[in-house]
Amino acid sequence: FYNLVDVYLDAVLHPRALKDPRVLAQEGWHYEIEDKSEPLTFKGVVFNEMKGVYSNPDSVQSRTLLNNLLPDTPYGVDSGGDPKEIPNLTFEYFKGFHERFYHPSNAKFWFYGDDPPARRLELLDEFLRDFEKKEVTSEIAKQPLWVEPRAVEHAFAVGKDEDISKKSMACVSWVMSDDKPDLEMSIALGIMDYCLMGTPGAPLRKALTDSGLGSRVIGGGLYDGLVQPTFSVGLKDIKESDAKAVEELVMKTLTAVAADGFEPEAVEAALNKIEFENRELNTGGFPRGLSLMFAAVQNWNYGKDPFEGLRFEAPLRALREKLVEKKEPLLEDLLRKRILENTHRLVVTSKPDVEEGPRVEAAEKERLEQHRATLSEADIQGLIDATKELKELQETPDQPEALATVPRLELDDIPKESKKIPTELGRLGAAEVLKHPLLTSGVVYVDLAFNLRDVPSHLLTLVPLFCRGLREMGTKSSDFVQLQRRIDLSTGGISTAPLISAKRDSDEPMAYLMMRGKAMEAKVPSLMDLMAEIATGVTWENKDRFLQLARESQAAGRSQLLSAGHVVAAGRLGRQLTVAGWASEQISGLSQFEAVGQLIELAEKDWPKVESQLRELQACIFKSACVVNLTADADVLPRLDSHVETFLGHLPDGAATSPFWVPEYSTTSEGIVVPSQVNYVGKAANLYKEADYKLHGSAVVTSRLLGTTWLWDKVRVVGGAYGGFCNFDVRSGDFKYLSYRDPNLQQTLDAYDGTAEFLRSMEFNDDMLAKSIIGTMGDVDQHQLPDAKGYTALQRHLLGETDEMRQEMRDQILGTTADDMRSFADALEAVKSGSVCVVGGEDAIQGASESLGLKVTSPFAAS
Repeated sequence: FYNLVDVYLDAVLHPRALKDPRVLAQEGWHYEIEDKSEPLTFKGVVFNEMKGVYSNPDSVQSRTLLNNLLPDTPYGVDSGGDPKEIPNLTFEYFKGFHERFYHPSNAKFWFYGDDPPARRLELLDEFLRDFEKKEVTSEIAKQPLWVEPRAVEHAFAVGKDEDISKKSMACVSWVMSDDKPDLEMSIALGIMDYCLMGTPGAPLRKALTDSGLGSRVIGGGLYDGLVQPTFSVGLKDIKESDAKAVEELVMKTLTAVAADGFEPEAVEAALNKIEFENRELNTGGFPRGLSLMFAAVQNWNYGKDPFEGLRFEAPLRALREKLVEKKEPLLEDLLRKRILENTHRLVVTSKPDVEEGPRVEAAEKERLEQHRATLSEADIQGLIDATKELKELQETPDQPEALATVPRLELDDIPKESKKIPTELGRLGAAEVLKHPLLTSGVVYVDLAFNLRDVPSHLLTLVPLFCRGLREMGTKSSDFVQLQRRIDLSTGGISTAPLISAKRDSDEPMAYLMMRGKAMEAKVPSLMDLMAEIATGVTWENKDRFLQLARESQAAGRSQLLSAGHVVAAGRLGRQLTVAGWASEQISGLSQFEAVGQLIELAEKDWPKVESQLRELQACIFKSACVVNLTADADVLPRLDSHVETFLGHLPDGAATSPFWVPEYSTTSEGIVVPSQVNYVGKAANLYKEADYKLHGSAVVTSRLLGTTWLWDKVRVVGGAYGGFCNFDVRSGDFKYLSYRDPNLQQTLDAYDGTAEFLRSMEFNDDMLAKSIIGTMGDVDQHQLPDAKGYTALQRHLLGETDEMRQEMRDQILGTTADDMRSFADALEAVKSGSVCVVGGEDAIQGASESLGLKVTSPFAAS
């Protein structure tokens, strides 16, 4: 921990970037040219990263909204950098900005943990003693509120062969006050937001969804993380002519809610949900200390008390008294004052334009040509020399002496024994039961695993929407609005999702539908009743509701293709290698996106067939021979058996017995064309099958080393991609190279193919080896909250991974040698002949399609 403190303080207060302009050139932007016959280009890691951001219509829309909603504040410009503006940043301005604002007089220091406070101050003093206090003006200006509403329009890029008849977006937004509200008011606004937007059945969200004007609600509702709270709501995938109708529907619905009042049950559900979340303080896989810090700075950055949010009990109690006991019209008054009568309103209309992408590229090209026309021969030669110098710097490894100055742990500091999660195995009827006695502060976590092996292969793509439907279609007892309200009144939430993974030493996957819920002990009977009702009582008759869910899923799939192409590429590569990879891609990748489109067509033409398929899934998944996983305080666990038995009594008898799916593999290299200025480049092979590799823990260490050395240097530093990395799945044997927001294609593939030779020729020293092992152990020993520990133990059980297997892997990781790493190069040779998948712009993919043998597809093309 103290090593990290040292590194962070040194990096922020004494960065090399202030002394060496080449750091800004590499990480920010620079002109690149290697020969006078070549055109001038822009390169830079952040420059390419932001090109990727601006290729995503959702990102362009949200940035346009924020910049125009708060135009007289720092939020009026893009903090990440508009690619058109990044080349205007000079080294002198960059250095001056840092010297002005990145000074201890303008800093806030946050520590979290049980280390001695005095030691923290000593560490800070070592760095701060060299600075003199100075006045820094960094107060965030408040946005003056408008006296009348405004509207803006903007274009976003789409492919030339897309159907753009319903691809526009419209969003209505407000700045809700002229200052940051106190905690009670913030919670009140949060309750109002939940009642308007927080569930599928909330009136504003439901009205927009039911309107059929668009595919998905956008805007996110309340955001109170800035100096002034904002509220935004709208629709995507609308006709351009319907933008005004979206605004009118929003205003009409809000007016009706203000007049009719919020439903008392919805208000009480909101209070329960907010209280549960504050008491549980479950930050998932995100470190709790960082989560608390980010919550604190939402006040701290604006001169407010950073710890105010932790004192939630009194304001929540006061609000419960006002809203539930006294039934004051507080929320209705807020809705009228902060939204309906508020003239600081902005409507943003986002329009698809097939010419926007080419227009942006042409403008950049013209800008470069115009700049080159101003350069003398000597100037051009100077840029060539600067390009050469930067590449030489990028390809020169850091000196061992420099690397040794970075503090680190010693290998002896790493525990030799794997941590075990306490687990009690038992049975209740046909179900297997796992119990984990852990300190959960009275919260009970219930995970139910239902085998998917009886699901026919042709219905696998339907499973994700089936999971959403379980929660959002309603049951025989409650429509979907009432069901969500009952869940929020009694529990901390219920979720359903598929979980698929390869298993070590097996061709069969691990495939389950996971139903997860949590509640305080007194509410466990309600939780189990609700889970049983969802599993057995869901109703599938509502065609319109299902189509709403499907269109939302389709919109989410489109966003993934544009913003997370590396995930899509990884899925397409994995589907060719193992059953688990094929099945995972059916429920989460391009195959899922395509299947949802086909499903929408089928549902509109033959709804009874789709309804029959949903019922078939329900019948072949929910059976009493499931796995029940319970995580709770030790004294609570014995009292849960009766509730589990009642739940199991609602399920049909039986167990999943069908053989797993047998897909037909075909090794294909693919190019997936999307309207993007950057690429996502992947390449993969299965090392167990193609290289006859026998698993050893050193492979995990080696993969991590490659991501921080060779791939970092070649793909990110030299190539300018925002990310370059690899992944070795020890269960399946799949090894994948991937890049993220990458301006290159063939150059990146060449770097992948050079990996094995790099390993063979690399000079390993003890420091490098130790850092790689320690970094790997940091991944292995990630901190987990109690519910995550219980869920991890369940996954290990389903995968057949014993504590002995984990200990063997740990021993191999800790015992990794330089020879182990070099020997992995032989296995990596197999990836040279592996499949390629590229998600990116049409020009890049078509230009490489013949040489790489790419099968080119355009998932957004009009059919």
